[in-house]
Amino acid sequence: MTSHVFVNVRLLDPASGLDAMGGLVVEDGKIVAAGANIRAGDAPEGATVIDGDGHCLAPGLIDSRVFVGEPGAEHKETLASASQSAAAGGVTTIITMPSTKPAIDGVSLVEYMARRRSDDVLVNVVPMAAATKRLEGKEMTEIGLLTNAGAVAFTDGRTAVADASVMMKILKYGRMFDALLVQHPEEPTLSKGVMNAGELSTRLGLSGSTPLAELLMIERDIRLAEATGGRLHFAHVTAAGSLAAVRAAKARGIRITCGVTPPHFALNELVVGDYRTFAKISPPLRAEDDRLAVIEGLKDGTIDVIASGHDPQDAESKRLPFAQAAFGAVGLETLLPVSMELYHNGYLSLLEVIDRLTRRPAELFKLPGGRLAVGAPADLVLFDPDLAIRIDADRFRSKSKNTPFDEQPAQGKVMLTMVGGRVVYSAQA
Repeated sequence: MTSHVFVNVRLLDPASGLDAMGGLVVEDGKIVAAGANIRAGDAPEGATVIDGDGHCLAPGLIDSRVFVGEPGAEHKETLASASQSAAAGGVTTIITMPSTKPAIDGVSLVEYMARRRSDDVLVNVVPMAAATKRLEGKEMTEIGLLTNAGAVAFTDGRTAVADASVMMKILKYGRMFDALLVQHPEEPTLSKGVMNAGELSTRLGLSGSTPLAELLMIERDIRLAEATGGRLHFAHVTAAGSLAAVRAAKARGIRITCGVTPPHFALNELVVGDYRTFAKISPPLRAEDDRLAVIEGLKDGTIDVIASGHDPQDAESKRLPFAQAAFGAVGLETLLPVSMELYHNGYLSLLEVIDRLTRRPAELFKLPGGRLAVGAPADLVLFDPDLAIRIDADRFRSKSKNTPFDEQPAQGKVMLTMVGGRVVYSAQA
C-alpha cells in the first residue's frame, strides 16, 4: 500500500465549498481523509509526508479541450509530451479532441486513446470522438458504440457541424445515450477570416471573421437543442451577443452549457499588433468589449468551464505571414496562472476559479475527479496562487512553444501534481 499525507495546506474543494487550512491523506490512489485536524502525526506507517508550506491543495485540473498530434502529427505533440505539459500545469485529466490523422471516429481509435496510459503518459487521457465520420460534417458516427468504447463526448473539433439536418440528427440520436455534443460555434461561411473583423483588421489589411458567425451558429443550435432535448456544449463563446443568447437560453431551461479559453478573457485583438502569429487562434481574439463580456459571463455563471484550448503548432507552421500561419496556441502550462488573473483582479473568488477548472468539467463530462471527497481519485494539484512568475515558452514541456503569453508576468505557480496517488510533477525536482 502506498500512502501520502499532505499537511499544512489550504484545502480548496469547490464541490463542498471547503476553503480551510488542514491536511489530506491518500492511500492506494484514493483520498481517504481530508480536513482541518489532519497532521503529520496522523500519517500511516511508511507514508510519505508532504508539507505544503501553506500552499493551496485542490482537485487536479480537468482540461476539456486539448488537441494532440498523436496519431498523425507527432512532431507537434505526442500524448506523452502533452501529458508532461499537463502535469507541469497542474492538469490531471486531459480530454482530447478527435482532430487527428486519422480522425478518432471509430471504436478501435477511441479504445486506443482511452487505453493510452503507460509509464510515459503521466495524466488521465479521456477521448472525445468525432461527431461525424472523418470530421466531414456529413455522416453521423456510431454514437452508441463509441460511447461504450470510452468516448465522453462528440465533436468535430476545430470545425462546426454546419449542416443543420446532420446536427439535429446527432442531437436527437445522442439523446438515447445522454451523449454530449461539443460544438465549435462558428458559421463557416462567415468565419473564413484570419482575425477578428473590425477596424484593426481593416488597418492591417487582413481578412476578418465577424462575431456574427458565432451568434448565428449558437442561435441555430439552441433551437435544435430545444427541439430535440439533446445535450449541447459550446466549446468556447467569445462575443457579447453570443453570451446574451446563451444566457437567455439557459434561463428557458434548455440543456446547453459553454466554455471559454484563457486568451479570450485575458487578451484582446490588439495583441495581434504587428502581425504576431502566436496570437492567431480560432475563434480569433475579439475586441475589448467582447473580452469584458466574457468576464461578465464567468462572473454570472453563463460560462460553465475554463479549458486551455491547447493546440500545439510547430515553428514552421507559425513562422509564416499572418494570413498563411496556422491557427492555435498551446495552453496546458498557462491555464492555471492566466486563470488566476480572474482571482487577482477581483472578478471571481479563488474557489470559483478552481470550480470552473475542476468540479464543473468533471460533472459535465461525467468524470470521477474534481473533488476532495473520501473515495475520490487522488488527482491533486498543490499551487501557490500568489507567487509572481514570468511565462517562459522555452521552458514548456510541450513539444510546441506557440503561446501569446510568452514573457508575460503572471501570478500562480504549480508546486506539485499528483495523479492516482503518484507524484507526476514537482517544482522542486
